[in-house]
Amino acid sequence: MIYVYFVGTAGSGKSTVTHSFNEWCKRNGYDAIPVNLDPGVKKIPYSPEVDIREWISLEEVMKEYNLGPNGAQVVCADMLALNASELEERIREYRADYVLFDTPGQLELFAFRSAGKVIVEQFGVEKSVIAFLIEPSLSTTPANFVSQLMLSAVTQFRLGTATVNLLTKIDMIDEEALKMIVEWGKNPDSLYEELMNKSSMYSQLNEGIMNVIKEMEAQINLIPISSITWEGMEDLYSAIQNIFYGGEDLERR
Repeated sequence: MIYVYFVGTAGSGKSTVTHSFNEWCKRNGYDAIPVNLDPGVKKIPYSPEVDIREWISLEEVMKEYNLGPNGAQVVCADMLALNASELEERIREYRADYVLFDTPGQLELFAFRSAGKVIVEQFGVEKSVIAFLIEPSLSTTPANFVSQLMLSAVTQFRLGTATVNLLTKIDMIDEEALKMIVEWGKNPDSLYEELMNKSSMYSQLNEGIMNVIKEMEAQINLIPISSITWEGMEDLYSAIQNIFYGGEDLERR
């Protein structure tokens, strides 16, 4: 099994990408199962084979501990780590090529608390990949785009896994802006120049941030995808194959 964790900020499209990539895998003959790791989600576009809500209920945690939604989400995240072995036992019942994890809506609950690291280590870091979702509307300036890359790099650092960056919702952004963001991802020097030109006041900080991204080997090259048209799903599949099998198709193994 290969474990793909869809991670990103709230509203970046984790659930819809999980659904679309799962459907793409099925249509192309690959056995994948979607897994929901968000105990507070009300509605998701797919039917999860395994659902953390079977073990943890946000509403019940709110009532039991007299907490608001945010505090309860933190408690649920910690409970998620405690249920890692039960989660693994359930998933092991399936014979799937890919396990697609739809992580909690708030990035920090999975990336910065213990839950994410515990679960990734439970299933095996060497078999895991983070698909970090970057929303175009949060990336239309050099500073905003670099901020997204830093979140991706920190997530990779925290969880210790291979990472691919996905530029989501490309059908919802104009073509010129899309080309600009993709170019920044392909050409770090161009991004650096834009960043320095528009934020010269903090040039030393900007230079340091760019160096950190390069030193951490964060993959800034983006895979543009659309959950509506499925554009980029094959590229995502190929990137995963390249990480684990050097590009050899799983179907031929």
